[in-house]
Amino acid sequence: MIERPQERIHPDAKKVWRLNGMITLGVELLLVVGYVIGRLFVDWLPLWPIFPALGLFGVLGLLNIVIVPHIRMMYWGYAIKEEEIDIQFGLIVIRRALIPMRRVQHVDIEYGPIMRHFHLASLSITTAGSNHTIPALDIDTARTLHQQIATLVQSRDEDV
Repeated sequence: MIERPQERIHPDAKKVWRLNGMITLGVELLLVVGYVIGRLFVDWLPLWPIFPALGLFGVLGLLNIVIVPHIRMMYWGYAIKEEEIDIQFGLIVIRRALIPMRRVQHVDIEYGPIMRHFHLASLSITTAGSNHTIPALDIDTARTLHQQIATLVQSRDEDV
């Protein structure tokens, strides 16, 4: 097995992913409640879809809240090197991306309200053909990596 990159994302990533899973489950349950309310007013709506939907949403919610964050955390890793950015991620299929510094066009720091609550940010790395993200970094770490990558890319451009 290929060795995982050394750097890890912040441990609070699990909390963010769990909270996102809870929000998703809440929206799914609201859909079921909406269907039940619709069923009260429209007699021709069948009752049977409610129970499979509750079962499916319950199982998927349990997976997304309890199991998936732990597995995602196990496989996430990254390394910023002088010549390349190495990112490993995945859940069922583990992917490894090696991004040459000479291909990097743009680097962004992104965070929404949930990430901001946990003082986390994602680093988005754009090349001509793709976009890669390192999620759930401490905000200071994200800023440092942003500056480090920008400096490495600029020094690569000056060498050419």
